[in-house]
Amino acid sequence: MPKVIVTRKTPGEYDIPGAEVVIGREGPYETQEELLEWIASQAPIDVIVSMYNDRVDDAYLDAAGPTIKGVVNFAVGHENIDVAACARRGVKVGNTPKAVTEGTADMAILLILAAARRMTEAGRYARSPEYAEKGQLSMSDLVGLDIAGRTLLIVGAGRIGYATAMRSIGWGMNVLYVARSRHYAFEFAPLNARKVELDEGLAEADYISIHVPYSEATHHMIDARRIGLMKKRAVIVNTARGAVIDEQALVDALREKRIFGAGLDVYEHEPILTPGLAELDNAVLMPHIGSGAGRYREMMADIACQNVRAILAGEDLPFEVKP
Repeated sequence: MPKVIVTRKTPGEYDIPGAEVVIGREGPYETQEELLEWIASQAPIDVIVSMYNDRVDDAYLDAAGPTIKGVVNFAVGHENIDVAACARRGVKVGNTPKAVTEGTADMAILLILAAARRMTEAGRYARSPEYAEKGQLSMSDLVGLDIAGRTLLIVGAGRIGYATAMRSIGWGMNVLYVARSRHYAFEFAPLNARKVELDEGLAEADYISIHVPYSEATHHMIDARRIGLMKKRAVIVNTARGAVIDEQALVDALREKRIFGAGLDVYEHEPILTPGLAELDNAVLMPHIGSGAGRYREMMADIACQNVRAILAGEDLPFEVKP
């Protein structure tokens, strides 16, 4: 009987007929070495369902044993996986892309709203004894930004970028997008968006939402120079990967109030935050839970199972990451 392991407990069922399925612990492993020890204790393994924070490299594959045929990432991203190392061993790599779209787009909009309306500061005040003592704020306190009719820049015109742009229709936002090629779905109704170069869009936008995959080309795509192009009233949100933004440059700009605010669900050195970020009132911070609605996590498990069943059957993966 083939053996499939899932390195963390997740929502959803793992329906893999004819296979033994072993599910790991509820929370994270303390170290990579502890994770590898647990994987080795389950060897020999045929397929691993990995998490986005598993570092899948030669040591990881060695721990699984010589029978390993595939790794399926419980995520849309796969930068945690050494795809070349997998290819050398004939190990297939899959991911769960479509299931994260709606939840991550919801998170992007949540961060836009929260940063625009100064939720970090307002929430802190509402929970403080000062609120009970002083009562309602004056009409000049905690004044935020408006959204209706403003300009939204989508950086990365994939599924999540498109879903985020679609959510802006209710506010009648003017949508710009940055992509390597034209995406006519953005340019047709109901979005009627306009393709721009990144520098042009950053200078024009009121709200910027990042949706590019992480790579060498996108590392620090939003750096100090490009942050300097943004309006003083601009808000930038990132639900993609942390290192797309130079986090130190962002902290400096927020601290000096050169931009209005930021909303982050991902971090450059996750889970470690750049010093000073956590103390900033104009930063809204979430712990990488963009796809964290139960329905979407269950869909991710279903897609992972589709990939696992294909690997065990020697068939093409429905969602494969090519080397």
